[in-house]
Amino acid sequence: MNDDQESGLTLNPKFDANGLMTAVITDEADGAVLMVGHMNAEALAQSMESRTAVFFSRSRQRLWQKGESSGNVLHIIEMRIDCDQDAIWMIARPQGPTCHTGARSCFYRRVTGKGLVPV
Repeated sequence: MNDDQESGLTLNPKFDANGLMTAVITDEADGAVLMVGHMNAEALAQSMESRTAVFFSRSRQRLWQKGESSGNVLHIIEMRIDCDQDAIWMIARPQGPTCHTGARSCFYRRVTGKGLVPV
């Protein structure tokens, strides 16, 4: 492992062909996965500067700050990047529910052999 991207201390994100990387957000209180989103370089930079989660919406093709219309902002406590710098993990303090449905987390249904079951 002589690759500085994998073992060094320089932030050098690897974005995919669409200029995006996966972002996983967990709750600082209990580690629950709150949501998964996508970030481009601008969303990452804004998140780092503002300490609130900013994403790139693939459907709207624009940046959006989590909570911009609901007020349910994700306050970033810590950011970590994976070994090859193509995914980011944000540990956050949610200000209200994270999911647009009003659920605490976007992962509020369990997948079973008979379909989905509320968690």
